[in-house]
Amino acid sequence: MAIKFQYNKTSLNNIGKQLKMRQRALPTLKNKESALRLSAIAARKQSEAIQRELESSLSRYDSMAALWNEFKPDLVRIVDVELTTAKVAGVNTPELGEIKYEIGEFDAFCAPAWYPDGVEILKSLSRLGLEAEVCMRKSRILDFQRRKTTQKVNLYEKVQIPGYQEAIRKIKRYLEDEENLSKASSKIVKSRHAAQEEEEASAQ
Repeated sequence: MAIKFQYNKTSLNNIGKQLKMRQRALPTLKNKESALRLSAIAARKQSEAIQRELESSLSRYDSMAALWNEFKPDLVRIVDVELTTAKVAGVNTPELGEIKYEIGEFDAFCAPAWYPDGVEILKSLSRLGLEAEVCMRKSRILDFQRRKTTQKVNLYEKVQIPGYQEAIRKIKRYLEDEENLSKASSKIVKSRHAAQEEEEASAQ
């Protein structure tokens, strides 16, 4: 990316401001990048841990497979999932809130005695599944933001800061050359005036 500039003091001041702004922002961006990377890894590990817990819970209930055939499939239904937001390294991420269930009616006297336990088991399993999904989504959001921050760090560090520094060097060199030429011209004009005055004085 070429830095656009003009060979004058106004341009030099503007580029100096842009350079300082990026130099000040760079450490903050690097810290944010690091925080996002660690948070994304933590969210992914949490999701994987919850997923393993879910699989472990499911395998514990394998022995009840025959009993689940007696269970009414529409007995437990999720009607609403509340998602809240939490800021992680300045990024809004989802957090699982309350899960609202609709429990179908059943006759406590006629239905199998394990029905209430079965309802709680399904609620627990569904919460684990949703938690794993929310953590994975959180990880993806953080990872996406981390990649964007990395791009900005690279842009500042490898392109813009060196580009502005080079532009400042070029402008300063140009202005110095111009000043030297101006001084040299001034000396020539002065020496010509002095020579002219001498000639006029000797002619008198």
